[in-house]
Amino acid sequence: MKQFIIKRFSTGFLAVIAVMIISFFIMHAAPGDPIRILAGRDNPSEEMISELQKKYGLDQPVHIQLLSYLKNMIKGDFGESILYNEPVMKLIVGTMGPSLLLALTGAVIALIVGTALGLYAGQHYGSKRDKAITGWAYVFNSMPSFWLAIMFIMIFASWLNVLPTSGMMDLRSNYTGLPYYTDILKHLVLPVATLSLIQIPTYFKIAQTTVLQVKSEDFVTTFMATGMSERKIFNKYVLKNVLLPTVTVFGLTLAYIVSGSALIEIVFSWPGTGRLMLDAIMRRDYPLLMGIYLIMSISIAVMMVVTDVVYAFIDPRIRYK
Repeated sequence: MKQFIIKRFSTGFLAVIAVMIISFFIMHAAPGDPIRILAGRDNPSEEMISELQKKYGLDQPVHIQLLSYLKNMIKGDFGESILYNEPVMKLIVGTMGPSLLLALTGAVIALIVGTALGLYAGQHYGSKRDKAITGWAYVFNSMPSFWLAIMFIMIFASWLNVLPTSGMMDLRSNYTGLPYYTDILKHLVLPVATLSLIQIPTYFKIAQTTVLQVKSEDFVTTFMATGMSERKIFNKYVLKNVLLPTVTVFGLTLAYIVSGSALIEIVFSWPGTGRLMLDAIMRRDYPLLMGIYLIMSISIAVMMVVTDVVYAFIDPRIRYK
């Protein structure tokens, strides 16, 4: 197991470096000049543009810029944002907390509710409740996340006026202690509901399909023929097989947790990293984008290893040498 983890982390490290190099060249090949965007459209002087290019090292050839970036990255220097004129890591760290709070909460709720509904529907396949749950799952699976978010804002914020429309907290109130956390919780309800409802159908369908597949296996039929109770068969054999694919999907969800809720963050003006990433893309903020891509690459590599390790603990038949 130790050897496997070391190999996977080594492969992940090489993958991160490869992704950073490819992303660097793709960004610089894309149309748009971050310096001219920063300088504005009101006839900026060429002298000012030249000075800004020198400041951010954009006057050098692309391969020289890449080598310089990699050297600074090894030293822990990820550059300064062109758009915000602040250190890249400071901006990312400042928005990482809200993104993790939003995306993790939504992912965990979707995992629990979706898997539970899938298990129930798989056990009662063909019943009216199964058909009703499956129908609702298809409906939410086909909904664009931003449209559902707007509908929630119209219903619960505009019409009923029971929940806030945007932000992470009420900036006009100086809450402390329990009222402060209660305020954050109120602002969290609508974006988390949107995220979880969009993700629940994925876990539901995986769990339902896996239950039906395992129940049709010959060993389950044999156990039932010997008189073993359905509950014991389900808890000991079916449930374990259901957890494996759901762990995979949950691991992938966590790997993309930085950018996975970007649209929701924009609709609800949530101060997260996904929203920061889209702003950086629109303004061609190269240093900030590279920093976000680095965090995404590392999180994906780490979660792939963690998912494989969790696999081994869930199912003892899986062993890595």
